[in-house]
Amino acid sequence: MKQSNNIILSIIIISYNTKELLEQCINSIIKSLMNSESKHQASSVSYEIIVVDNNSKDDSVKFVNSLIRNKLAIKLIENKENVGFAKANNQGIKIAKGEYIMLLNSDTIVQNNALEILVDYLEENPDIAVLGPKLLNADQTSQPSVGNFPSLPVVANMLFFEHFVPNRFVRWSPKTTRAVDWVMGAALMSRREIFNKIGGLDENIFMYMEELEWCYRIKKNGYKIYFYPQAKIVHLGQGSSKTGRKDPIINIYKGLIYFYRKHYPFWKTALLKVTLKIKAGLSYLLGILTNNSYLKETYGEAFKI
Repeated sequence: MKQSNNIILSIIIISYNTKELLEQCINSIIKSLMNSESKHQASSVSYEIIVVDNNSKDDSVKFVNSLIRNKLAIKLIENKENVGFAKANNQGIKIAKGEYIMLLNSDTIVQNNALEILVDYLEENPDIAVLGPKLLNADQTSQPSVGNFPSLPVVANMLFFEHFVPNRFVRWSPKTTRAVDWVMGAALMSRREIFNKIGGLDENIFMYMEELEWCYRIKKNGYKIYFYPQAKIVHLGQGSSKTGRKDPIINIYKGLIYFYRKHYPFWKTALLKVTLKIKAGLSYLLGILTNNSYLKETYGEAFKI
């Protein structure tokens, strides 16, 4: 680990009505960086935590301000509206001072010295631009967190065959360190210089798919993205989604269409739209036949996108 008086790691957390989760997340960060299991001493990673609050109505801001008054290394950006995941992260990145930037969901719990492990690996491997840890469910089972870019076969598999073919075709959790197309934005670390060269997250994507689009630009420019399972972080999932599974479905539909329009030729975008409409139509029909209000509401809205 390099010794420096400068900040090595900036950790950016987006807050939106998740005060209890946010508190748990920040406590896990502090515990992780105050204790180094490998060295039996305080971590040598100097850090700052940047919380960007998207107009929470709970006590999230009050909690963060209490930490600031206690002179912890925390900054707060208060938005007057919910500007979305991509824009809020970009706000945090702009004021970050670290050599490395960690995007971390509020519904995560850092395990042991995972953050230091990620920093060390990036310092030892200067050819890697982005590094994703192993994500775990609350019961410590592996959570799929890396995947392939959404080619038409990958999208078709995701929509129609995910229960019949190996998840590895779309998204999975590798057992070993390896290069991947993208890593989940719930927890990823990147070099600051990558944001300077590639740009931040695309703010036209409100939530979901933004990390995939960003990783696509990174790989398109010749940089490497890796998964590193030695660092482990629990991801509870959907902490800021108040409508259960509906928000992810709708935003993934929107995100896929935007991604194809931006990066793929027109004919592929047209085929994607047909594929999405078939999925939405079949799911809506199933909702009618089974009187499932979730399917009818979610896929009725998705069909119109």
